[in-house]
Amino acid sequence: MTQSPVADEVTVTSARPLDAALTLGPHQRGPADPTHRRTADGAIWRTSRQPSGPVTYRITQSDRHTVRAQAWGLGATEFLGSVDALLGVDDNTDDFAPEHPKLVEAHRRFPHLRIGRTGRVLEALVPAILEQRVHGIDAFAAWRRLSTKFGERPPGPAPDGMRVPLTADQWRLMPSWEFHRANVDPARSRTIVQCARVANRLEEASTFTRAEATQRLRAVPGVGIWTAAEVAQRAFGDSDALSVGDYHLASVIGWSLLGEPIDDARMVEYLAPLQPHRYRAVRLLQASGQAVKPKFGPRTAIADHRWH
Repeated sequence: MTQSPVADEVTVTSARPLDAALTLGPHQRGPADPTHRRTADGAIWRTSRQPSGPVTYRITQSDRHTVRAQAWGLGATEFLGSVDALLGVDDNTDDFAPEHPKLVEAHRRFPHLRIGRTGRVLEALVPAILEQRVHGIDAFAAWRRLSTKFGERPPGPAPDGMRVPLTADQWRLMPSWEFHRANVDPARSRTIVQCARVANRLEEASTFTRAEATQRLRAVPGVGIWTAAEVAQRAFGDSDALSVGDYHLASVIGWSLLGEPIDDARMVEYLAPLQPHRYRAVRLLQASGQAVKPKFGPRTAIADHRWH
C-alpha cells in the first residue's frame, strides 16, 4: 500500500520549557541508528511501529515552549495522540529537591530536561539486550546491521537509509546465523527471541505500575535489573529507573558526586534520598557535562563472537 505524502501534524505547547533533542537523545542507539536521524535543519526524524502500523515522524522545535510533530504512515494518527508523552509534557519535577551542589546547579540550568515515554516496549528492549555486557560500539553496530538488513523502508519522506523497527515475528524468526554475523552471542540472541515470543504480554507492561512492569519484564530469562531499567527509562518514562549493573555508572556517580569510585551497592544507598528521581539525576549530570570518570588504562577489546 502506498502511503500518502501528506503529513498529519500536531503542535505541542508547554508552560515549562521543552527541549525535544535533549528529551529524545536517549532513544538514539549510536550515531548511525537507522531509526533515528538528526538532519542539517535541526529536525529529528524517527520511526516506530504502532499497533496500527508503521510511522515516520519529524520533530522540530519552534521555540522554548513549542514543538511541532509531523507524521506519515498507517500509525501516524495513533502516534500523534502520544506526542505529549514522548516529549515528557506531563513529567513532574515538583518533588525533586537535590542537595548536592552539582545536581542543584544542573537542575537550575536544565529545567527543560524531561523524561518522556514511547510506550513501545520491544523497540526499547531489543537494543537494550544487544547492549548487555558489550561495548556500545559493538551493540550499535549489531542494531544498525540487523535493522537495516531486515527493517522495511519507512513511510513518507524519511531520510535515506532509515528503517522501521522490526516486528516481534521478525525477531522471533531471525535465523541464528544472522545474529552471529552481527556479532551477537547466543545468550543475547536467545533472550531477544524469547522476548519476541511474548511480545504482546511485554507491551502490556506500558500500562502497569513501575513495580509490576519491572516484574513482567524480568520474568523473561535473560532480562535482568539493568535491562529492565533501560527499558523503563525509554518506554515508560520512569524517572527513577536506575541502571544498576551498568559497567560504568556507579563509578561515574562516585567520581562526579563524591570524588571517588563506588560500587553498585553504595550507589544505590547514596542515591536513595533522590527517589523517585534517580534516573533524572543521572540525566542531569550527563546533560550538564558534569558526569566524569577518570581514565586509568586502555579500553578493553571488543569481543568477536563470529569466529566460533
